Order: sequence, then structure tokens, then C-alpha cells
Amino acid sequence: MQNERVVQLAARACDDKRAENIIALDMNGVSLIADYFLICHGNNERQVQAIARGIKEKMEEHNIPVHRLEGFEQARWILVDVGDVVCHVFHKDERSYYNLERLWGDAVTYSIEMDQDK
Repeated sequence: MQNERVVQLAARACDDKRAENIIALDMNGVSLIADYFLICHGNNERQVQAIARGIKEKMEEHNIPVHRLEGFEQARWILVDVGDVVCHVFHKDERSYYNLERLWGDAVTYSIEMDQDK
């Protein structure tokens, strides 16, 4: 499956759990870690866990392997590794602290807007 499609599926899963400020960073040519980072945040630990769980379930529905899920218990910054796409699900407070958008400022940033109709 194309990485762009994986990003869209993950973004849809985030939106389904009411994640905020969903963006994608195109990491091609910027980092060897992944082709895309998907970044979003939730307002409390339960929502952050629900978002990460939603991404994992959406990937499983489409037979896309999730290689790792880190930080789930603390729910401050959960990393969902889907191979060439890495999803960063932050608690609202942690997102502004780590500010990955600025850290990877050389990457092209896409704001992901979801249809209200779905």
C-alpha cells in the first residue's frame, strides 16, 4: 500500500477519535527514520490512548502491520510505528513541549482536514 494512503488511513483514525491539529510531515530527503510522520494530540490521557488504539485498529483492518506501539501506559506521547509512517500521538501539553514540527522544520508540512460528512 502507498505510504500516502497509510497516512490518510491513520489520519482518519485520529479524526474518528477527535484528535486535534492533525498534520503530516513528509520526511523524504529529511530523515532516514520514516517517509512520513503523522502528528496529532488529545486533551487527556484516555483520549490519547483511544487515538493510538484507533490507529492500530485501522491498520489491522487493512492488514497493515504495526511494528511497535510505545508509550501507551503513560499516554503522554504514544508512538505508533507503521513502517515508513510513524504516528506521534501527544497529550496536548507534551506536544507543545517537544514541538516536532519545529524540530523537523525542513520537512514539508501538510495540515490534514477531514470531511465533515465522512
